Amino acid sequence: MSSVIAATRFSVLDRSRTREGHDGPAALRDTVRLAQEVEALGYHRFWVSEHHGVPGVAGSAPTVLAAAVAAATRTIRVGTGGVMLPNHRSLVVAEQFGVLESLFPGRIDMGLGRSVGFTDGVRKALGRDKDDARDFAAQLTELLGWFRGTSETGVRARPAEGLTVPPYVLAVGEGATIAARAGLPLVIGDIKGREKMLRGIDTYRDAFRPSPWLAEPYVMIAGTVAVAETEEEARRLLIPEAWSMAYSRTHGTFPPLPPAERVETLTMTEKERTFYESALSGQLHGTQEQVADELERVIKESGAQEVLVTTSTYDREGLLDCFRRLARLRGPAAG
Repeated sequence: MSSVIAATRFSVLDRSRTREGHDGPAALRDTVRLAQEVEALGYHRFWVSEHHGVPGVAGSAPTVLAAAVAAATRTIRVGTGGVMLPNHRSLVVAEQFGVLESLFPGRIDMGLGRSVGFTDGVRKALGRDKDDARDFAAQLTELLGWFRGTSETGVRARPAEGLTVPPYVLAVGEGATIAARAGLPLVIGDIKGREKMLRGIDTYRDAFRPSPWLAEPYVMIAGTVAVAETEEEARRLLIPEAWSMAYSRTHGTFPPLPPAERVETLTMTEKERTFYESALSGQLHGTQEQVADELERVIKESGAQEVLVTTSTYDREGLLDCFRRLARLRGPAAG
């Protein structure tokens, strides 16, 4: 067992991906069950995501889903990865997290992102456009102010005011600098894009300013990790998401995850094949020993305190086995 891995927290982000033959409600129930399973394996936190109008993703209301996850678990931290702040009024976000923290004290995380929708149609439906993401730093300041009771409106965010719900910033583009200047923890991916990720972490640490929320930089690296008995089995766990990514790049929408065996029989266009192979290449996958070596390397390079695993696949038993094997890397106390 690596001492570096043993000293690192491991957490899970589940995007409630739909699967062929299984509808959206089934995907949400799968998410709640997975949270219970990874809690038993000793993972530190379990987060859910926000997507709107995406056929392959059922998780559209992360604070609602987080409430269901928290109610079904006992000890694991629960949060969002993340609530896309430009889509919402900060008062409403503060109120929602205030309710969550009141119901499940000491277990709620507030992961926040700056995306504003996958397509023009979604952005129009939300009443937003791409430029709204530019105001993320100000929106973040406004949101945190509701918990401190500093709003100039004279309105009080109830029951959020006075509560401490740890905020995390999901880094996209300039997100690392925003997190640093606000003195907040950084969530950054993708492990696959190592050089870009490491540059973002360096930017964050260089610009970090201590805040009432955080005294020193805290880095959570995020990405896909697939562990199985053999390297080939681990690679097959990656196939459904890789094909979904390739399809989205060529058709403009994420489809439900197909079984790996069906993807392997598909006749792809040259463009689809290029995106598909690109999605598979460089992913962190293999046997426990192979993944342990690669994880130790990336943790040392990044200096990260935590790894957020974002793996999605069609095979739910294979996914759970992956999380079991990953937990074993941290030793008996973790799993």
